[in-house]
Amino acid sequence: MGRTWAEARAVARRLGGERAPGPREVPLERALGAVLGADLRALVGLPAFDAAAMDGYAVAGAGPWRLVGAHLAGASAVHPGLRPGEAVEIATGARVPKGAEAVLPYEHAVTGAGGVEGHIDAGRHVRWEGEETAPGETVLARGAEVTPAVLGLAASLGHESLPVVRPRVDVVVTGDEVAPSGLPGEGTVRDAIGPMLPGIVGWAGAEVGRVRHLGDDRRMLRECVTGAEADVVAVCGSSSQGPADHFRAVLGEIGAETVVDGVACRPGHPQVLASAGPTVLVGLPGHPGAALVAALTLLVPLLTGMAGRPDPARVAERVPLAGDVRPHHRDTRLVAVCVGADGARPAGRDRPGSLREPARADAYAVVPPGWDGSEVELVRLF
Repeated sequence: MGRTWAEARAVARRLGGERAPGPREVPLERALGAVLGADLRALVGLPAFDAAAMDGYAVAGAGPWRLVGAHLAGASAVHPGLRPGEAVEIATGARVPKGAEAVLPYEHAVTGAGGVEGHIDAGRHVRWEGEETAPGETVLARGAEVTPAVLGLAASLGHESLPVVRPRVDVVVTGDEVAPSGLPGEGTVRDAIGPMLPGIVGWAGAEVGRVRHLGDDRRMLRECVTGAEADVVAVCGSSSQGPADHFRAVLGEIGAETVVDGVACRPGHPQVLASAGPTVLVGLPGHPGAALVAALTLLVPLLTGMAGRPDPARVAERVPLAGDVRPHHRDTRLVAVCVGADGARPAGRDRPGSLREPARADAYAVVPPGWDGSEVELVRLF
């Protein structure tokens, strides 16, 4: 069931929404880039105590004030409290003694003879306990992306871990001719797809669990797709119709439901999307450039649908496309382009086996069949 390019993306996104994994609790350091699997609530108030917002003097009552001590941030001793007319020298972040009404900053203070004076506004330069966030308050809703700022906020609220939704992807790179490392030799090529996919998967808010390299072995491929514990298995290089391409045969053997069998786009036509039990299977072409297009067509919408987050590849605006670009009579063309103030231009020649053009491009221009030269949609490249 061949699909148009737009249909294939929509099907992948919808399937991802139907197969969203449940939240998993992970340490803060592993949560970046995922989405929250539950509302983020404050375990403590912010601030957790009355704290000085400036270096200066915490004062009580009307001035001038008599200095009765000093208080630094992190000090274990708790000041017994101030009476009217008293002050303590205080550092930013230090606990403000009970009875204090404000902090008088150094630059507004006049000191001498054991005392200090100056003008204050009641309540100024103090971060009062719970004024920013109350204990138990919801500060972010489920589904928010975990950014560096979210990690800092969660830590400040007392969290050591977060419940997150982050799909897991196993990658299987196939081909007797594919070398996972070293310089390619006679009749071999260096694997470019295996190193590329983890970045694409992470960009979509998911994570790669395992990367395996197989020869053109149907039995081993079947074991990989049926024994996976990941939410998604991406099979690279076995999705076409050649004698060494076993992915479709394996799908039939395991009773998988195929929802996309080929996409009318160039490059990347022989791509597949199927489901087998709890696992979603994605077949990507073996040419690196075609695999990149197929990943943006099926894998990224699938994963963002699973995570319930926006597709980072989608660009809302349309732009003019210059240069010698010719549409295909039947298929959507995806052309690597550099984008400037005057629109988009091809980044180089269109070669499905190469990543040279996408590596220096900003996006793919989506050129529909029979394109008439009008503005085109863009698909962002990272």
